[in-house]
Amino acid sequence: MQLTDTHCHLDYNKFDSDRADVIRRANDSGLIRLLVPGLQHKSSKEAVQLAESNPSVYAAVGFHPTDLEEFSESTFQQVKELASHPKVVAVGEIGIDYYWVKESDKRAIQRDVLKQQLAFAKEINKPVIIHMREENDAWIGEASIDLLRILEEWQGTLQGTLAEQPGVLHSFNGNLETAQKALALNFYLGITGPVTYKNADEKREITRHFPLDKILIETDSPFLAPVPVRGKRNEPAFVHHIADKIAEIHSKSPAEIAAITTANAARLFAWGD
Repeated sequence: MQLTDTHCHLDYNKFDSDRADVIRRANDSGLIRLLVPGLQHKSSKEAVQLAESNPSVYAAVGFHPTDLEEFSESTFQQVKELASHPKVVAVGEIGIDYYWVKESDKRAIQRDVLKQQLAFAKEINKPVIIHMREENDAWIGEASIDLLRILEEWQGTLQGTLAEQPGVLHSFNGNLETAQKALALNFYLGITGPVTYKNADEKREITRHFPLDKILIETDSPFLAPVPVRGKRNEPAFVHHIADKIAEIHSKSPAEIAAITTANAARLFAWGD
């Protein structure tokens, strides 16, 4: 059974003591691809370095909406240069975060930087990895509204493969209406550990409506460890717990979900091809 983890922050210092072992455990458990997204210039560079030194690891580069302190024309140019590396398969993690950012002027900066990075993704013809978090972790709110408006405008300018597969809404935490709007824009939806939590019945019901050909599995390591390892440091080897839960929700076997989501990831990210 082959699996893919399309979102894991292996550059984080929580992996400093055993990063090589974490990657080996992932490979031993059936993962054939791991995607490490950047959060700003430093982590984007570290993601590329990890991809260079590990055959199964790939990278994305970009500025996370809560990591914009160092965003400038100069640092953005450095990230753009990293994007030319053959193992960089996406622009991300980019997006909107109104959970941590409350000030209206800083939210406006988030939206402007997002638009700049979307324009760059279009320029280099690579998909995007989108972060979206509402104030108070609500199911729907201004973040969803602002994000969908920006994505709809951008998607309308795309052509060819990028228009058909523009990217993924990472660790999707919106309501069904938001999911349907994202799907109408051809976006994939990333599913993470919280779908396995005991109190996540509503999330599982929403996930049941996701078309299987638009689902990606993500650990978001070292965060969001799934049941039965909730509370521990998350790592890519735990991705099979998420696959098992999706299989249960969609009345499929874990092997079927592994095959489907691995094919979905290969279709979206192309893995350097």
